[in-house]
Amino acid sequence: MMSRSVKYGITKTLILIALMTGALFAGFPVLWMLSSSFKSNTEIFAYPPSFISDAFTLEAYIAVLTNPEQLRFFFNSYLVSIMVTLFTLVVGILGGYSFSRYDFKFKKSINLIIIGVQAVPPITLMIPYFGLIVALKLYNTYWALILTYMVFTLPYAIIMMTGYFNTLPRDLDEAVLIDGGTSLVALWRVLVPISIPGIVSIGVYTFMLAWNEFLFALTLTKTNDMRTVPVGIQLLMGQHSYEWNQMMAMSVLGSLPVLLLFLIFQRYFIAGMSAGSVKG
Repeated sequence: MMSRSVKYGITKTLILIALMTGALFAGFPVLWMLSSSFKSNTEIFAYPPSFISDAFTLEAYIAVLTNPEQLRFFFNSYLVSIMVTLFTLVVGILGGYSFSRYDFKFKKSINLIIIGVQAVPPITLMIPYFGLIVALKLYNTYWALILTYMVFTLPYAIIMMTGYFNTLPRDLDEAVLIDGGTSLVALWRVLVPISIPGIVSIGVYTFMLAWNEFLFALTLTKTNDMRTVPVGIQLLMGQHSYEWNQMMAMSVLGSLPVLLLFLIFQRYFIAGMSAGSVKG
């Protein structure tokens, strides 16, 4: 019979091996992407393939960063993602505060609709949204992407902020009202400053979704001056040639904003996700 300490050691080792295997499985494609971005297009097709480049080169990054059309893709992604994040936060905070602090007609029905939108696969809404955007004469504009993305980010934001505000005592609001303030004063000057973790987690999630979205960005735009980074990467797959090294370089550059956001706000992101799920 094995002792308890031996069993614990074996279990710990097996768990460690499983975690390392999972990390390698998840991280290897990213490392390969990074390695390929420093290769020439010819070397990428070399056989047998090499993980470490024999001729380290920055030509893919130079080609991307000196191409006005590809820089436009990054500008579009930044603009759309930032605008979606700002609008989602403002509306999400107001909506979450309303659901948390007030009782109003059809509150439960509206709440069910918000939750239901989260359950609908986005691809099933492609044709209706395309028709609506065209009818509103917003096709091939920034607003087409901003408004469409907000349909998918707002339910999450409202649900999270409702749960977060539910964890805050109503005494805070009442103290402001007693001092002659309004509900909006209580919200923006008292509740919002102490809700930063929840707000940051929603902002990071929203930015990530808008930055990485491909399907609607491809469908609701038609000219390159309106397209975003994910579509720009796909456009490097030409009819007769694939610019794999530039695709990898754009993918690396496109991953940096999300990676930096998560690293900078990781503490707030985790705290906000856990706090917002305590009460709903």
